[in-house]
Amino acid sequence: MCDYSLQNVKSRPAKVGDKLTTRNFGTGTRGFAASEDSSVAICVLPGTELSFAGEVASMSQFGWRKNVFNHTTAIFRQINKEKVAAHHDAVEFPDGQIVLLTVLGEGQQATVLQLPAEPKTAAESAAQQRAVYVG
Repeated sequence: MCDYSLQNVKSRPAKVGDKLTTRNFGTGTRGFAASEDSSVAICVLPGTELSFAGEVASMSQFGWRKNVFNHTTAIFRQINKEKVAAHHDAVEFPDGQIVLLTVLGEGQQATVLQLPAEPKTAAESAAQQRAVYVG
């Protein structure tokens, strides 16, 4: 399952090699869409390694470019898991900066480099669990 705000959008899990594009799904958030079908949200597991095709930029609420990040690789994370009505999907850059996926500009392309390893401990398993939405 993807972030709670994408629960009513057709989706599928991410696979190694997937080409993703940031997209506004009209649900109040941005997420990753499949390159072969922009109406399909791609659900990425926490810990997944991503490579962006170019510079990564966040956008202000008015659509203006806000920040450009000097990294083209990131690890997918989920934050604010304890908050039900909050955006959870984020990317963490090599410098430790974490940015919500919903503030990244639309149309940015990324490739799934590696899925997270199977958890060996309860702590690793908990870290890979996606936030749960109960509606």
